[in-house]
Amino acid sequence: MTQSTQAKPVLIVGSVALDTVKTPFGEVRDALGGAAVYSSVAASFFAPVQLVGIVGTDFPEKHLRFLSSRNIDLAGLQRVKGKTFRWAGEYEYDINKRRTLSTELNVFERFRPHIPEAYRDAKYVFLANIDPELQLEVLAQVKNPVLVMCDTMNFWIEGKRDALIEVLKKVDIVLLNDEEARQLCNTPSLVKASRDIRAFGPSVVVIKKGEHGAIMVTDKAHFSAPSYPLEEVADPTGAGDAFAGGFIGYIAATGNTSETNLRKATIYGSTLASFCVEDFSLGRLATLSPEEIVARYCEFRQIAFFEPL
Repeated sequence: MTQSTQAKPVLIVGSVALDTVKTPFGEVRDALGGAAVYSSVAASFFAPVQLVGIVGTDFPEKHLRFLSSRNIDLAGLQRVKGKTFRWAGEYEYDINKRRTLSTELNVFERFRPHIPEAYRDAKYVFLANIDPELQLEVLAQVKNPVLVMCDTMNFWIEGKRDALIEVLKKVDIVLLNDEEARQLCNTPSLVKASRDIRAFGPSVVVIKKGEHGAIMVTDKAHFSAPSYPLEEVADPTGAGDAFAGGFIGYIAATGNTSETNLRKATIYGSTLASFCVEDFSLGRLATLSPEEIVARYCEFRQIAFFEPL
């Protein structure tokens, strides 16, 4: 799958960061990161991207050049005086266990998403993991999107639940991980949680399960995407955001929101996530080719294949 010349742009709003990450397999300092960055780069394999975020004056020019080289429009990226949002974390051998060492919001603390006029007609919108009150501000500025998808996290579920529910009333697809789904709906059952979340408003719920794949639930179907059997994982940071970018990028490229195409989007999301974790930061996505994406997508099909009765 290569970027379609007729694909509609994807508007992505979220964090742009400099990450310091340590895993048992290495360490990077002040590497390019942030939910909007990972999802934008992943989506750019399929469709043009319009990125809205904020960085400080310390944000390296080389990162701006890299993002621009991926058909990512940066007219919505605010650059203000101060330091860029920084996050530091450490992973154990069990990559599901992550410890946050520091979070420095810096200029991100003052972020108010201003959607440029040229972006307001965006047909595909992804609200990456930011304060749900800011997500509502974005929705108030876009005009007539075909599909809106959002991500969230336990911090907002705990502290901004009412605002988050308001967001869910206005979106078509919500992404969250299994822990967050259980927390939001106060149930150990992901089946019940997905039904309860759809009752808030979204017609599609995608629950990310890390190394165990993902599930997509609609009113008619329950689809389970397998995980990809990687022998080595260098850095799991941004994998969920890469999943989101691959998912909505494929939808924008095809302009098709049918049940069958949503299943394909789930696999393409899983494909991009599986590549993302093979190197630190955006290292693997920077060298990834469309041919590699298609080849791994086909491998996913083989993993899940079985003969009918």
